[in-house]
Amino acid sequence: VLLTDITYLTYGNGKRAYLSTIKDAETNEILAYEVSASLSMDIALNTLRKLKQNHHHLAEDAFIHSDQGFHYTNPQFQKLVKEIGLGQSMSRRGNCWDNAPQESFFGHFKDETNLKACETLEEVKREVKSYMTYYNHYRGQWNLKKLPPAKYRQQLQKVA
Repeated sequence: VLLTDITYLTYGNGKRAYLSTIKDAETNEILAYEVSASLSMDIALNTLRKLKQNHHHLAEDAFIHSDQGFHYTNPQFQKLVKEIGLGQSMSRRGNCWDNAPQESFFGHFKDETNLKACETLEEVKREVKSYMTYYNHYRGQWNLKKLPPAKYRQQLQKVA
């Protein structure tokens, strides 16, 4: 199960950017992300394209879960999901619990980064990239036996 969502990032003096992520629900690893100054369809499509580029080892029966936002109900997004070979599911309208792990990641991300110090979109992108490396490879998590997501995934692969 992969989870996807988009959040806003406030930086500098009230400027706004957007972060789209795809998270592995089993390992908590962020598999793909995109930072954009716009909420256009491209943010969600580019995140999916990055998933396709970076992760050829997705399970045959994998599916991607999201809310019912316009990005995820758009035929372009749904077509690309199928092309990648994923199934798709969406939360029931008004039910945020299904995607709670994704929202939790965004909460930690916003608590643990210093976006206010960023003045440009490029600085935001660098901050996000740095955090993704930290989160996936160094930030231990209680529910992953205190391991960071990438190490936890490696442990699961050894067992399989």
